[in-house]
This record gives sequence, C-alpha cells and structure tokens, in this order.
Amino acid sequence: MIKLIASDMDGTLLDAHMSISTENTEAIRMANELGIEFMVATGRNAQEARAALDEAGIDCAMITLNGAQVFDRSGKSLFTVPIPSPQAMTVMDILDANGIYYEVATNQGLYSESQPKRIESFASSIATHMPHLTYKMAIAMASANLELLHITYVDSIRELLLDDTLEVLKIICFHTEGPRILGPVGKEISNLGELAVTSSGQNNLEVNHKNAQKGIAVAHVAHERGITLDEVMTIGDNFNDVSMLQTAGVSFAMGNAEIEVKDYAKYLTDTNLESGVGKAILRAINENL
Repeated sequence: MIKLIASDMDGTLLDAHMSISTENTEAIRMANELGIEFMVATGRNAQEARAALDEAGIDCAMITLNGAQVFDRSGKSLFTVPIPSPQAMTVMDILDANGIYYEVATNQGLYSESQPKRIESFASSIATHMPHLTYKMAIAMASANLELLHITYVDSIRELLLDDTLEVLKIICFHTEGPRILGPVGKEISNLGELAVTSSGQNNLEVNHKNAQKGIAVAHVAHERGITLDEVMTIGDNFNDVSMLQTAGVSFAMGNAEIEVKDYAKYLTDTNLESGVGKAILRAINENL
C-alpha cells in the first residue's frame, strides 16, 4: 500500500482558478487520516506553492523549483541543489542571445529584469494550462498574480550573482512561439552538461542542476521517511514530472497530460478540471495500489 503521495500543482492539483478543488482536498485529507503522507512536487517556488495550499487548508511538505529546494511541513528548508554561478551566467548568455525572457529563482527570492515581459510570459503560461481562457483573461490573471508573488525587479541579475551567498536554484524562460524557438535553445543548454532542461508548458523551459529533479527529490524524501519507492505514488502532467513518474511504484498521469508524458505513467486519471488528483488518490486507496 502507498505511504507517500507527491503531486505536481499546475495542470495537476490546481483547477482553472489556480485553486485546489474540494474533491481534491477531501481525498488528501482521507489519505492523511489513513496515515498516507501527501506532499507537493512543483516547479513553483515555496511562496507560490504555499498560497494555494493555505487557501485549501493543506499543511504539507513541499518539493519546490523542480527539486532544487525541499521544505518540511513547518516550512524549514531541508536542502537545496543550486546551479553553479558560472553555468548560470552561460545559460543567461544563451537566452539573451536568442531574445528569450527569463526569471531566476534563488535562495534569496525570485528575480526578473522586466515586469511587462513577466506579465506577458506568465499570461502565455496560464493560457497553455487553461486554453478555455481568452488571452485578455490570461493577462488579467497574470497581473493579479503579481500581487500574490513576491518578485524583485533588477537592472542586472548578473550583478546579483557576484554575491557568493546567492544560490541560483532554477532559471525559467518563456517565449510565445514555444518549441520553435525554445527547442533548439534547450538543446544548446543541455549540451553544457550538468544541467537538466525540462518544461511545464509549451511556452517555457526550466533549467536546473541535473540533481535538482522531482524524481530525485521524491526518492530522497522517501528514504528519509523509511519508505520504499514501491510505496510511493506520484501524479503529474508535464515533462518536469517525468522523473518522478518513473521513480514511483504507483504513478498517475493526468487526463490533460502531454501525450508523451502519459507513456511514463502506470495509470491515467481525469483532468485537473475534473479533480483528477482526488480521483487518483481514491482509486489508489480503494484498489490498494
């Protein structure tokens, strides 16, 4: 029987309103009552992840930034896996050369060099996850998100990296033309070595250290809990979830997951708009997966 559940957030646990549905929340609480620990494994930073969890009254451990930083239930950082500054500089050089907007998540917060591009890029990301929205609605939601997310705008991120206490945990980049532009750039960054290049949507790339992946982080947490991987369940929808879908003994892909991602999961569930996470949890419990 499963003892640990790790779920992605965007496109998975969260619905069209970027919230956790009642059905999902009730299934999580049922699992907790049965002694099954629930945690999120997300590309979001801790502040972004915590907002939706707090709204639903869910208190849990968090794997954030694709596995670059892990927190316990109390919010204490357990470990980080940073990208060395010289490599981060090289990645930014490549992105700048191709006219690609990016944000840098660090151990001291999230940084950007352009608020207008931040809104445009986040709106594009929202539209990818929620295609029923008009672009105007996505822009409005992205603008509202800025009020919830603490992001610092600076003239030069490179100057920040001169501070040895600053650790780069993830670089996320966006382009409205998606794979046509991001595909070749992703390959160029991958060729640098020691980096993991994934995606949580058609219009973005996420760059982490090769050891900062959701699957590695889930395995680490399970080991700390004395839980075998056969007793772990993971749920996801996109390419940054593949490593944890491959790692767990029980894995579910969302109904809205990318087609290739579904191939890595043992089971399928409904979409994020149909509380697929809650349904997957109940199935795992009822069928003793």
